[in-house]
Amino acid sequence: MAQFLLETDLHGLLKLDTPIRNAPAARWQRTTRESGAPGPSPAGGVSPMKPANRSHSFSKTPCRTPGKSGSKIQSTPTKAGGDRYIPNRSTMQLEMANFLLTKENEPAEESPTKKEQQKAWAVNLNGFDIEEAKILRLSGKPQNAPEGYQNNLKVLYSQKVTPGSSRKNGRYIPSMPDRILDAPEIRNDYYLNLIDWSTQNFLAVALDNSVYLWNHASGEIIQLLQMEHPDDYVSSVSWIKEGNYLAVGTSNAEVQLWDIHHQKRLRNMTSHSSRVGSLSWNSYILSSGARTGHIHHHDVRVAEHHVATLAGHTQEVCGLKWSQDGRYLASGGNDNLVNVWPCTQGNSGDFAPVQTFSQHQGAVKAVAWCPWQSNVLATGGGTSDRHIRIWNVCSGTCLSAVDAHSQVCSILWSANYKEFISGHGFAQNQLVIWKYPTMSKVTELRGHTARVLNLTMSPDGATVASAAADETLRLWRCFEMDPIKKKEKEKANNAKSSIIHQSIR
Repeated sequence: MAQFLLETDLHGLLKLDTPIRNAPAARWQRTTRESGAPGPSPAGGVSPMKPANRSHSFSKTPCRTPGKSGSKIQSTPTKAGGDRYIPNRSTMQLEMANFLLTKENEPAEESPTKKEQQKAWAVNLNGFDIEEAKILRLSGKPQNAPEGYQNNLKVLYSQKVTPGSSRKNGRYIPSMPDRILDAPEIRNDYYLNLIDWSTQNFLAVALDNSVYLWNHASGEIIQLLQMEHPDDYVSSVSWIKEGNYLAVGTSNAEVQLWDIHHQKRLRNMTSHSSRVGSLSWNSYILSSGARTGHIHHHDVRVAEHHVATLAGHTQEVCGLKWSQDGRYLASGGNDNLVNVWPCTQGNSGDFAPVQTFSQHQGAVKAVAWCPWQSNVLATGGGTSDRHIRIWNVCSGTCLSAVDAHSQVCSILWSANYKEFISGHGFAQNQLVIWKYPTMSKVTELRGHTARVLNLTMSPDGATVASAAADETLRLWRCFEMDPIKKKEKEKANNAKSSIIHQSIR
C-alpha cells in the first residue's frame, strides 16, 4: 500500500511539474517588456510590420493544476530559479529524431517523373525553376540566373553606388612610350608634315634634306633619298593607300613619287611655285598644298599630271586630308580657314568649297576625318586659338568645341575606340586622348621636351608615333585592342573580304 501511494505521488509530481516547461517563455516575455522591447499586442494580435513569432505562442495558454478548482490558474513563480525543469525523455521519441536526421543526409531518391512534375509546377507558379534559381549553395559553382529572369530589387540596389564598390571599366593606357627613336636634324617648323606610316608597316621620316624608312617589323632603317642641293629640304611625305609608293614634297616646289621596293624615283612633278608643305592621296589622285595657298590635283597615271587647282586660301596650306570615302578634301591654312572641297567639279568647271569654316583664330594644321562617320571632321587651331572643333560638313554646323590650352599640331582618330588623339605644342608639349562625342579627357601622354610637330598611326591602329622638335620619335601603344575583340574584328574583316570576292566573281 505504501509503495502504491509513493508511485501515485511521484506520478502526480511529474504531472505537477509539467506546466513548468512554459517558464522560459514567460521569463523571455517579462524580460523583453522590462528592457523596453514591445510586448504582445492587445487581443492576441500581431504588431504592425513585424512577423509573428509562433515559437512562443504556447506561453499564453493557461494550465490547470490537477485536483484543484477550475477557477484557479497555474501562475509562473516570480523568482527566477525557484523551480527546476525535469524533462520527460520518454516522450521525445529520440529514435524517430535520429531517423529523420539520418534521412536528411541521404541523397533524395525521386523518380524522374516526380522531378519533372515539380519543375513544371515551379515554372507555372513562379515563372522559373526554383532549383536553378538558387543563389546560396553548400557545394558546387554558383549558377547564372535563368533567361528572362528580372530581379525586382535591381532598382533599389542600383540607385546609389558607394565609392568603394564603384570600378572604372576603362582600359589600361601606358603612360610611357613603347619605343623612342632618334630624329636628328628634324625641322622645327609648324607648317610641315614630316612623318607618315604606311599600310606595309614602314614609317617614313623626313630629316632635313633626307628621307628615311624604318621597318617596324624588322627594325631595319633605309635611307630612301637625299636632296641634291644642300639648301633644299623635304617639307612633306605621304604614303599611297596600298603602301608601295611614297609622295615627297620639297622646298623647291617639287612633288616626287618614289617606289620603295626598288628605292627608285618614278616621277618628278612640278606645278607649284613655292614649297609643298602638305600632301594627301585619293586613289590615283595626289593633292598637294603649297605656301602660296593653292592646292593642286595630280593624276599620277598620265603625263599631264596637273588636272585641277583649288584656290581657297590666301596663305600657306598646312593641313590637307581626303575623307576615307573620297568624297571630300579638307584643307586648313595659315589664314585661319578650313575649306571642304568636293571630289568633282561644279557646273562652271571650277572647284569651289562646299563649306568654309572661319571660327578658328589661329593657323589650322590639324585636320582629321572620323572613320565611322564620314561627314564628321575634326580640326585644331594654332597658338592664338588652341581649340579643337568638331564639324558636320553636310550641315555646316559645329558639333562641339573644346579649349585644349595648347597649340594643336595634329589630330588622329582611333579606329578601335570612339576616341581621338591630339598632339600639342606651346606650352604643354603633350599628347591628349579625348572621348568622343563627350569631348572629355581620357588621359595625357607626356615625355616630349619640345612641341609635337606631327602624329601618325600604325596600320593596326594600336600605336601612335609622335615627332617632336626635341629630335625624337616616340611610339605610344595607346589604342591597343583587347585580344578577344581583336580576333572578332579580324573575323569580321575576313568575312567582308570573302563576300567582296564572291560578288566580284
